[in-house]
Amino acid sequence: MSEFWSPVVHSLKPYVPGEQPKLSNLIKLNTNENPYGPSPKVLQALQAEVADSLRLYPDPTGAELKAAVARRHGLTPQQVFVGNGSDEVLAHTFQALLKHEKPLLFPDISYSFYPVYCQLYQIDFQTIPLRDDFSIALEDYARPNGGIIFPNPNAPTGKLLALDAIEQLLQTHPRSVVVVDEAYVDFGGQSAIPLVERYPNLLVVQTFSKSRSLAGLRVGFAVGQEKLIEGLERVKDSFNSYPLDRFALKGAVAALEDDAYFVSTCERIMQTRAVLVQQLEQLGFEVVPSAANFVFARHPRHSADKIAAALREKSIIVRHFKLPRIDQHLRITIGTDAECAALVKALVSIVA
Repeated sequence: MSEFWSPVVHSLKPYVPGEQPKLSNLIKLNTNENPYGPSPKVLQALQAEVADSLRLYPDPTGAELKAAVARRHGLTPQQVFVGNGSDEVLAHTFQALLKHEKPLLFPDISYSFYPVYCQLYQIDFQTIPLRDDFSIALEDYARPNGGIIFPNPNAPTGKLLALDAIEQLLQTHPRSVVVVDEAYVDFGGQSAIPLVERYPNLLVVQTFSKSRSLAGLRVGFAVGQEKLIEGLERVKDSFNSYPLDRFALKGAVAALEDDAYFVSTCERIMQTRAVLVQQLEQLGFEVVPSAANFVFARHPRHSADKIAAALREKSIIVRHFKLPRIDQHLRITIGTDAECAALVKALVSIVA
């Protein structure tokens, strides 16, 4: 402990990101990165940005990117907020919209950054247990709250909440902001963005890291009615006026413009996921239905940590969470067909 730390630092338990090992010949299925690279149009846009203009600051408003997001989703630019990855967008959301006297509500099994933000910004919160099948029980949220947030599909389970259930939640809590974190929605879910026009309490957050293959550029955005976006902008401009650099802004716009590439890679991942689920079940794994670019699975006769360790010995890494209720599950990112085939081959020898 440092005597120079601010008081809040002593109590923080920082978020632990997925491991990024510096090893060659590694099959990396632990951080939900897209196995397919960015659109060629993105690479062209990035190369064009290597110029003398790098001496100048980027657009602090991200106007071109906001306009591109708005066009895609039938919104106005004033209904769009952009930031340095969806994690930064979420951080501003916690501070701008979710810090109230009543507790913030989110699932007990969810994105593990949520309680970290609550600690950092000193937000009171309550976790709501998922059902035994890892689904959200809407009736359990019928309590006083200062906001509700959840990923959809959920992470790390991959479980999807239907759009009509989200609408029911919005109607039940008209005085609370409901944040739907859609990092993985493009792999089989239905976005809540079309509900934005009807519900002033809805904020939808998405990222370019997963389905757009831009984890290395750090681009995220949120959409909501103008008053919510104004709150985010006020916090952002009190923190960092230039969160997105010139490469991130241009790359993200180019990614949005190549819809054919986006659709094709998402479809490939969903097809690979279907095959992998079938193969895992044949090996005796129990797999949670997934609408994400990962699967959440357990084997009733083999410990998850031992499976993960055995896979690592074969240069394959997956994510194991040593947390209550899910310590026997593994989260496995959907890789290429060849990577998933190698995973299954390794598992055959491990669980035999």
